[in-house]
Amino acid sequence: MRIAIDPFMHRHLPLEAIPAKVKELGYDWIELSPRGDFLEWFKAPRVFPDRIASLKKALKDAEVGIASLLPMYRWASNDETERQAAVRHWKRAIEIAVELGVDTMNSEFGRGPHPDKGSCYCCHTGSMIEACEDAWWRSMEELVPVLEREGIQLNIEPHPEDWCETIQPALDIIRTVNSKNVRFLYCAPHTFYFGDDTTAMLREAADVLAHVHVGDTFNHKASSGLRYILNPPGTQARVHQHLNIGQGEVPWDEFFGTLAEIGFDGIMTSCVFAWEDKADQSGRFMRAEMQKYIDQYWKKGSKE
Repeated sequence: MRIAIDPFMHRHLPLEAIPAKVKELGYDWIELSPRGDFLEWFKAPRVFPDRIASLKKALKDAEVGIASLLPMYRWASNDETERQAAVRHWKRAIEIAVELGVDTMNSEFGRGPHPDKGSCYCCHTGSMIEACEDAWWRSMEELVPVLEREGIQLNIEPHPEDWCETIQPALDIIRTVNSKNVRFLYCAPHTFYFGDDTTAMLREAADVLAHVHVGDTFNHKASSGLRYILNPPGTQARVHQHLNIGQGEVPWDEFFGTLAEIGFDGIMTSCVFAWEDKADQSGRFMRAEMQKYIDQYWKKGSKE
């Protein structure tokens, strides 16, 4: 098992300082999410040979690896120009993974077009959702052969507000891709969009599950929908959080116990974004909590 951290709360640090910071917090693996000096949000990568070389040196010096690269591109946009640009960015990101010796990438289903052009769930139009899914399949027709050729595994998660935000149809879509290089990422902070039975959902995902994000959240459906109070009443905003374990309502014994039961041995990433003012404390806490549950539920603790 690769136990990683998404260092998004430390993005103010130079890229080359991230490996040492991650090591300081107790991790040997990074899930490198978008940042302006590397894989920029929705734009072409800001990556060139000297940057690759300096990052590789920093990783080697800190004895830290990249478990996964996380690009975010509009590969499900129903605007064809936008979609084609996203596919170009994806292909370059895959090249970067190969240059870095990284064998895994992860992302979301694409979130549709730029918000200026409409979105899947803010406008709640079935035609938009259908158009975005069709666009995503066109992108996959181009990208899956590249992933397979380069030996890169892509783990995909449904996300609130995306054209696919629930565990189904996400699982069946990934199964339909029918490639050993495309797998499922279960994001615990999205639990209450997926459903109400964590054990059943993880068991259902077992055949394609390769990656989990660990972070807590409240059940936005509970207490008559008043866990979060949104104004004006009736707004369709999607809400969730990425908190430290124990600060929300994710059933952690069910989560970790079921992962052990199904033999999960993939990437487990601390995915907390709520505490930039105490990012070091959060990172250390999450590393210790994940290890506690691993030691409890797996026959042998895995401290990697």
